[in-house]
Amino acid sequence: MKDVTIIGGGPAGLYATFYSGLRGMSVTLIEAQAQLGGKVRLYPEKVIWDAGGMPPLSGEDFCAGLVRQGRTFDPEVHLETIVADIKQTENGFEVLTEGGSSFESSTVIVAAGGGIITPQRLEVEGAERFDMTNLHYTAQGLETFRDKTVLISGGGNTAVDWANELEGIAANVIISCRSALKGHEAVVEKVMCSTVDCMLQTSIQRLIADESGTRIKQVELQCGLDAGRIVDVDHVLVNHGYERELAFLNGTSLALEMEEQRITAAANGATSVPGLFAAGDVALHPGKINLLAGAFHDAANAVNAAKTYVDPEAAASGMVSSHHSGFAERNEALKKAGQV
Repeated sequence: MKDVTIIGGGPAGLYATFYSGLRGMSVTLIEAQAQLGGKVRLYPEKVIWDAGGMPPLSGEDFCAGLVRQGRTFDPEVHLETIVADIKQTENGFEVLTEGGSSFESSTVIVAAGGGIITPQRLEVEGAERFDMTNLHYTAQGLETFRDKTVLISGGGNTAVDWANELEGIAANVIISCRSALKGHEAVVEKVMCSTVDCMLQTSIQRLIADESGTRIKQVELQCGLDAGRIVDVDHVLVNHGYERELAFLNGTSLALEMEEQRITAAANGATSVPGLFAAGDVALHPGKINLLAGAFHDAANAVNAAKTYVDPEAAASGMVSSHHSGFAERNEALKKAGQV
């Protein structure tokens, strides 16, 4: 019986795990994927600039730091574990998994982001035959695209970010987007002032294979009612968003208020079910900030609320780490090693 079960091992879940340990709470952390890190894992070479107090970091390095911090207080971690249901018990909650396991705790923090994430597929006939060659739904290594012509399909933040990242690596970068670009203002302005060829009001109509039939050689674009514009490519990178599965929330027996696949929550993470809290992208509350900083803020609030739920006499918030006695020995060890 733990103090808290945290569902989701992305930024919000990992910081909630760390902060729970900081507050002396025992933790079970459950993650559906084989690795911790959440959606950031999909972009190992993407550079992250907007994490407070941190220099620009690659997604891979940022994930490594999140995981190391999350494991500080030795939580019980279960990977490749899909939650099937959450039930209230006499002593708190029981979290049931698809594999038949169950975990009991006094409280639950749902930090499942958008749920189990699957990239939306390109809806073009025969596209699946190029999945193993040069049709991509994420970019695991930028060197793959060096000195190549890359067509990016999509106009959201991810598509625009990749265009900016690839501009100095690929020989040519093309964005094909059905409407206007929808990324953050600064990154959209950057890409519009770059050498990236932004083909707005277009979409992929057909993928044309090379002689082997296994690689895309050309893409036929449609513009409005007109089709037939042929573009030579080496790679196609599709960023059409993600299918998000939160089946355990939709099917749970709890009277959990939700809106648009998000849990309706208060600013402190409290939900319509006492003792169950939400943090990160899965939580919807006034003043929500959809940034990494917002995920960490949500996580700390949810942990503080869970702590006082378990122990009403506890302080409303945790002390800062520099004043925390639990770090004294760790700090000395880091100083001796020259790491701080």
